[in-house]
Amino acid sequence: MDDRLIEYLSQFLTDSRKEAIQSALSFRTRYLTVCLEDIYQSQNASAVLRSCDCFGIQDVHIVEREHRFTPNPMVAKGTYKWLDLHRYREEQGYTPGLIKSLRENGYRIVATTPHQSDVSLENFDLTKGKVALFMGTEHSGLSSDVLDNADEYLKIPIYGFAESLNISVAAAIIIHHLSLRLRNDSNIAWRLDEADKKAQHLKWIKACVKNSELLSSHFFKNLQLNSQ
Repeated sequence: MDDRLIEYLSQFLTDSRKEAIQSALSFRTRYLTVCLEDIYQSQNASAVLRSCDCFGIQDVHIVEREHRFTPNPMVAKGTYKWLDLHRYREEQGYTPGLIKSLRENGYRIVATTPHQSDVSLENFDLTKGKVALFMGTEHSGLSSDVLDNADEYLKIPIYGFAESLNISVAAAIIIHHLSLRLRNDSNIAWRLDEADKKAQHLKWIKACVKNSELLSSHFFKNLQLNSQ
């Protein structure tokens, strides 16, 4: 059914948009995911979303204990509509709830912060399983919920006087480096499976086509009439 709906809605897209969707699908992954913990500056979090889309990361998890996140349209440039955003508030258990959910889905909890047991970016082992990258605010860093429960700790080597990077810069460096290595390793099953790819394809087409829900309803109505 999805195949027929995709074919129907695709007629309302330009050829260049169809090609862009197919290209993005071929590079999308859930093997890496990004988790933002209570980022209070929307421009920083929005820049991270943009980097996630640019480098093919589909899932972004956002903990909203103190600060609610609203994408900054001038920074995110609409990229959030191509991503799956998962918000964790009180009813979702904040950070502990997120960590529990990620572990149940086979992710390693990786804190992006200097630590006595940390590993530098170039030496991080991607082959050990799926990776959830936790990033905190510049002001307070990651919470004890993450630091005390992380499976691994990841750092970006710094050689100047500054002790840290802006979160959006750090995220872009880490995501770019790891996603590039991931795609160069043929032994890691990092791509979306076919069912997931099809679901994303339909979702993205609907995001591009004006009045897509009305058109979809029209499609199903005609399908029902033709089957009688």
